[in-house]
Amino acid sequence: MDVADGLKLFMKETVLVSQANKFLFILAPIISLVFSILGWAVIPYKYGVTLSDMNIGILYLLGISSLGVLGIILAGWAANSKYALLGSLRTTAQMISYEVSLGLIILTVILLTSSLNINVIIQSQSTMYHIIPLLPVGLLFFISALAETNRAPFDLPEANTLGFIKSIFYIL
Repeated sequence: MDVADGLKLFMKETVLVSQANKFLFILAPIISLVFSILGWAVIPYKYGVTLSDMNIGILYLLGISSLGVLGIILAGWAANSKYALLGSLRTTAQMISYEVSLGLIILTVILLTSSLNINVIIQSQSTMYHIIPLLPVGLLFFISALAETNRAPFDLPEANTLGFIKSIFYIL
């Protein structure tokens, strides 16, 4: 996304559903954004440079990233529509299911390094990257990360909607 796309996003008209709880409907994306930004607090930017060097950085990152799902549920519920609620619950179920697999995959790296600190995990790879002994787990991590971010071919909620729209155009 470049600067023009960001500017276009801020210049668009805000559309609020007429029956929605307006406060919660506006609060939902803010919650998702805040939890996404809070996750970056433990990510090292370069050697020794991080906002917060926690000993439980991995647990913090997994916990904060799973709280971002609350914004999606809240947006579906605040729209005051059963279809929006069902769509948000379906998306949330997909995200949570792949977060569980991501957590278990990250657990193998934690067992390999015996630390929950992200900086220690990075330092332990100075002699050999963890992807070499854990190649099958690394492939599972890649697949789960694609599914977690709703990238193709795991874009099921969006794919169902697009398939429905395409079928209407084929009928017409």
